[in-house]
Amino acid sequence: MANALADATSPYLLQHKDNPVAWRPWGPEALAEARRLDCPILLSVGYAACHWCHVMAHESFEDPATAELVNRHFVPVKVDREERPDVDALYQQALALLGQPGGWPLTMFLTPEGEAFWGGTYFPPEPCFGRPGFRQVLARIAELWAADRDRLFANRDAIREALGRLNRPERGALDPDTRTAAARRLASLFDPVHGGLGGPPKFPQAPVLAFLWRMARHHALPELEQPVLHTLRRICQGGIYDHLGGGFARYAVDERWLVPHFEKMLYDNGQLLELLAEAHAVTGDPLFATRIAETVGWLEREMLTEGGFAASRDADSEGEEGRYYLWTPEEIEAVLGPDDAARFGAVYGVTPEGNFEGRTVLARLGEQGLRPPAEEAELAALRARLLEARHRRVPPARDDKVLADWNGTALAGLAVAAARTGEARCLRLAEEVFARVTAVLAEGDRLHHAWRAGRRLEVGFLDDYAQMIRAALLLHQLSGNPVHRARAEAWAARVEAEFRAPDGRLRMADPREGGLPLLPLASEDGPVPPGMAVQAENLARLFLLTGDPEYRRLGRTTLEAVAGRVARAPHTHVSLLAASLFLDRAVSVTLHGPPGAADTEALRRTALRRAPPVHVLRSEGAETGSAFAVVCLGEQCRDPARSGDELARQLNCL
Repeated sequence: MANALADATSPYLLQHKDNPVAWRPWGPEALAEARRLDCPILLSVGYAACHWCHVMAHESFEDPATAELVNRHFVPVKVDREERPDVDALYQQALALLGQPGGWPLTMFLTPEGEAFWGGTYFPPEPCFGRPGFRQVLARIAELWAADRDRLFANRDAIREALGRLNRPERGALDPDTRTAAARRLASLFDPVHGGLGGPPKFPQAPVLAFLWRMARHHALPELEQPVLHTLRRICQGGIYDHLGGGFARYAVDERWLVPHFEKMLYDNGQLLELLAEAHAVTGDPLFATRIAETVGWLEREMLTEGGFAASRDADSEGEEGRYYLWTPEEIEAVLGPDDAARFGAVYGVTPEGNFEGRTVLARLGEQGLRPPAEEAELAALRARLLEARHRRVPPARDDKVLADWNGTALAGLAVAAARTGEARCLRLAEEVFARVTAVLAEGDRLHHAWRAGRRLEVGFLDDYAQMIRAALLLHQLSGNPVHRARAEAWAARVEAEFRAPDGRLRMADPREGGLPLLPLASEDGPVPPGMAVQAENLARLFLLTGDPEYRRLGRTTLEAVAGRVARAPHTHVSLLAASLFLDRAVSVTLHGPPGAADTEALRRTALRRAPPVHVLRSEGAETGSAFAVVCLGEQCRDPARSGDELARQLNCL
């Protein structure tokens, strides 16, 4: 067999096209070949920006002796987890059932039918870190397959049975008290000093922050609001934020948010943009507005492609993690001169010993917020000079494939930022990118998952539809453009046709595609909300926009299909809890007045800036007459508001 990745669209798969390992892409051909040869499948799942994926590739997959062992005993299959989230989700579940923590690279061993029987994540080439060497693992699996296959099949059967139980829906009804109890419990677990949940490595966990924020604003619970604001301020000042170029890294390796794992993911930045915009609308803190502007600048400068936003930036450059982002005092002085370098270094924590392998990750963790405007302007000028110098370095690789779901997340972030800050730049960019994404990934009422270099992946997932529907509805609120609403309604109909299961849940993929032995339920939160939760919220929005009760029924059906699971483990299902809040008692603001008229648009701007997070804004056009707005909470509506001030007062009193 020869390596078959040369024709792949995924940058991650193309990174492995010259390996001596005879990689195949995931698909029926690989499974058929394993059946023909009667040998197991070595499944390796990763993504282009993954540091430890690169390490294992250099140590093992580029090694001829290891490759010979793989090719002799296995059908090796490479998967980009960003292109095939369904494949990744299933085998991450299987790994968890083996009692091992998940992550990437994911290394799983499968039967020719695609059923997992053993696996892990990163394996070193020789035994170390308490882990067996990869060649040892390969030899042992091959030996057992040849001589004691029943032992492996016993593992397979146990995993198959457990996966079946794990992926059964559990019907029920969500009690509002479950939401409140889960929110209070989560808030109590936040780090009171540094913000965030858990110890190192520390992830922003945007879905948890978004849930707490919605609950805080909807129920006037400041004890839920405070941990969100504190966490956002800490990550905005920490090294997880790129103080020169904008944008947030995926996580920090410490509890203080100081040293990041330097890869930047589009989905993190889209969600954090939305949270920063919500926080700025309430606090007016210039720190949040500044980080929004800088992150939007990064999206424009580094992530924009012909088809939309790119997926990620790598952690490594020139073979070193973080090299592009790190500084020594001498490097800074060479750019700024001694006086400005000393001033800059005092603010951003630059020291001779550094804070990461002898160099410095720039951070401002000693400050809760920004300095006075004049000082910030001076610092901005110094940062601009350093950024210009940084551009002369070898940059980290960019994974330039365009993913519908991740672009939808970023578009929603831009739309909320435009609504909450009034920045026309955010709206212009969102409209431009929405047009690019739909041009390459939309086909009638169908959405495709990925596009790169003129080629698209001919498969679409629930998350693609859910995130792009949400983006379309948020853009419709901003502009009143009926085209966005029409797209959202058409995509929602496609979701019902392709992803609705007889038991009421929404599947993450069409079961007719993918070749998987089992389709994961995918109700729990990950780095992004599950498509099931996003779509439940979308259905609530569509009901409030159209008045069609079928949307509300479908939204409730979605939640009820998994409510038993949510009630058992609410802390891992926060996005479904947030969606239930939207279905139960969302605020609606209805504008009446001539479209585009000054008084109509003034009311629209007030609603966009001041309405609580759980709201829908709709327009009822009129040819003549003065504009007014009607605010409703559930079935209870207020008197018409005829001015921005009056509307703001009503919204503040909800």
